[in-house]
Amino acid sequence: MELRQRLYDVDDVWELAHHHENDNKHIELIDGDLIEMVPPGGEHGEFSLNLGSFIRAYVREHNLGRATVETGYHPPDNRQTLLSPDVAFISRERAPNPFPKRFVPIMPDLAVEILSPTDTIGKAREKAEIYLNSGTKLVWIVQPETLSVETLSLTEGSGIRREVYGPDAALSGEDVLPGFTLEVRLIFE
Repeated sequence: MELRQRLYDVDDVWELAHHHENDNKHIELIDGDLIEMVPPGGEHGEFSLNLGSFIRAYVREHNLGRATVETGYHPPDNRQTLLSPDVAFISRERAPNPFPKRFVPIMPDLAVEILSPTDTIGKAREKAEIYLNSGTKLVWIVQPETLSVETLSLTEGSGIRREVYGPDAALSGEDVLPGFTLEVRLIFE
């Protein structure tokens, strides 16, 4: 008889995250498997704050919804997947009201992942696909090594559209954050 490893859900992650021995860990969940990560480094944190500040200011000015950092989101119909984008936006129409104290039971409209030195673009793209297939409309992968941002979204035929913007390009919020633009270089200042 083969023993099966236990599958976890968002309630298990909430409980694990509040144990003292897990104080310096960030935990995500993909298909019931725990993914342990170390907290981001200093540069990563600055880039998250830079981008998050621009998004939050725009969202507040136009009353579009909520902007978050390092917040756990899970699809409403899948409690075995939990992702924590570095920065996220969820529209006023889709955001739970009141906004939860625990994990958000719906995926954000925009998810931003900032590559850490140990991340690969391939892994980030796999994670982006999970976001997109779970209800996220737009994913930005911020790449500090190349001072660029790759945007990903689903096409009508369920394919994935990818575009890369360098430091001199302007990033667009597309139809997720209508009217939002940001020069990519500002993320890295």
